[in-house]
Amino acid sequence: MKSFFYVGMGLLCAVGLATTMSAQKPAWEPAPGHVTLPLWPGAAPGAPANLPPEVDTTTAKDNLIAGRPLIRLGNVSVPTLTVYEPKGAKSGAAVVVFPGGGYQILAIDLEGTEVCDWLNAAGVTCVLVKYRVPNTGPYPKSAAALQDAQRAVGLVRAHAAEWGIDPKRVGVLGFSAGGHLSAAVSTHFDKRLYDVVDAADELSCRPDFAVVVYPGYLALDEQNMATNAEIRPTADTPPTFIVQAEDDPVHVENATNYFLQLKQANVPAELHIYAEGGHGYGLRSTTLPVTHWPQLVESWLHTIHVLAGN
Repeated sequence: MKSFFYVGMGLLCAVGLATTMSAQKPAWEPAPGHVTLPLWPGAAPGAPANLPPEVDTTTAKDNLIAGRPLIRLGNVSVPTLTVYEPKGAKSGAAVVVFPGGGYQILAIDLEGTEVCDWLNAAGVTCVLVKYRVPNTGPYPKSAAALQDAQRAVGLVRAHAAEWGIDPKRVGVLGFSAGGHLSAAVSTHFDKRLYDVVDAADELSCRPDFAVVVYPGYLALDEQNMATNAEIRPTADTPPTFIVQAEDDPVHVENATNYFLQLKQANVPAELHIYAEGGHGYGLRSTTLPVTHWPQLVESWLHTIHVLAGN
């Protein structure tokens, strides 16, 4: 899949981060007041030495979304998670968010912090994952991003009591490559792709639900949009919400193929296909109907009883 215009930047909040993090200042940090943890107590699995520093790759020539620029984060070698807690009442639900970026960069604001603002307003704790890029997926081309995703879900459950989270209501949400990563961790949770590090890895890394937004890599354009054989839903795959636009240059078959796989595995799934929208719009408001997909997700979360009421 193409990288398109994706963006991202790192996070880091000085909560006992490893020495490797102090040696390199990240290109982006979350606003003050958020807990940030390194995903790994030391170097990430298989991490090479002497990697280039994290960098915001955005230039003045890059495209705007809804008239606003994006942050494009590259060279992420020290993955982290940052916790965004609701300012009001907590529902107890949590969503682990994977920004997109073609496994080359991370759209850390468009598909990260802005998503957390929306989830927090709905009473949901948001855990934003800065996973490794570039060339860290899709699995099995590289296992790095999926290792980070598995580790992140386990870590959230390990800290559930501390962060006011119900460990049985921990979901994932991802965009584009992050959408693929959400599907990958929803279908590769029975075995860790790395050696156990600590007690967090003894907990399940299966999401309780998944939201997959304009995904890539689930249909293979080089194989006439054949279904990706590495993504194999079973009856244990979590309930899934999928949204994509028919005119998405990444190809709408990524959504439709995955929906049919879920249906065949008897997994509850909800699919929304819009006529227009393209790719990479995040939550930013446009005149197109696809801009309302977050409200549909909230309704779905009530329907599957992640949020109270219907």
